[in-house]
Amino acid sequence: MATGTEPSSQAGASGVHTASRAAIPARHLRTDRWWLAPAGTAAGLLAFIVYSTWRAFSNADYYAAPYVSPFYSPCLAENCHTMRGGPNWEIFGSWWGLSPSLLILIFPLGFRLTCYYYRKAYYRGFWASPPACAVAEPHKKYTGETRFPLILQNIHRYFFYFAILVAGVLTYDTALTFRDENYAWGHMGLGSLIFLVNIALIWAYTLSCHSCRHIVGGRLRHFSKHPVRYRMWGWVGRLNERHMLLAWSSLISVAVADFYVFLLASGAFADPRFF
Repeated sequence: MATGTEPSSQAGASGVHTASRAAIPARHLRTDRWWLAPAGTAAGLLAFIVYSTWRAFSNADYYAAPYVSPFYSPCLAENCHTMRGGPNWEIFGSWWGLSPSLLILIFPLGFRLTCYYYRKAYYRGFWASPPACAVAEPHKKYTGETRFPLILQNIHRYFFYFAILVAGVLTYDTALTFRDENYAWGHMGLGSLIFLVNIALIWAYTLSCHSCRHIVGGRLRHFSKHPVRYRMWGWVGRLNERHMLLAWSSLISVAVADFYVFLLASGAFADPRFF
């Protein structure tokens, strides 16, 4: 007796409509607004891409003593603003004529681009692979991350080490915000608070990374023989449960910190001082 769900024999069928799958005419059976999540994700990521690209290539308004934009720190070329006590490391000398942020942004952006959560986010939001749970993807085949360019996702673990170094530099930048515009210590402004929130979220996101969890507790046969690493693994695991929230929170906070410096450097806003 026919049930209406016999395997399809439609020629050229792909995805969930191949001959080995049930012959359900509808592309999916979901009745909710499933498209809101991938659409919102795509819109949020696109907004950050547009903003960060503009700021990275602008090569201006990224330093207002004692604040330096996280997009431009550390400065690795001679064409950076001189930051008293700041991370001015002229490794690339004077031959680099483009924006100095392009020398450093590759590392935090590479870390996020290859992040396990962000892969899910932009795979669904931009490539519809798949667009949502129980919704068929439009692609004819799936090769995973075994071919170029997606095989490059496997370098995420190495970007993690660079992300640690960048977070360390941004921690130093945050400490420098407890100076005034004349570089005198013992002062705190609204920017100091913004930078504190930003660096806390950046560290939380970085340490909640799956690669960090593996480094801390991976390749252990017996947790009982490594109590310290086991406890650290548990701490990282609890952070890892909130990896998505931390990914978005830190992405927003780093953009807010950069925009705040832009407002100060462009003269549109004066930094309120608490003391």
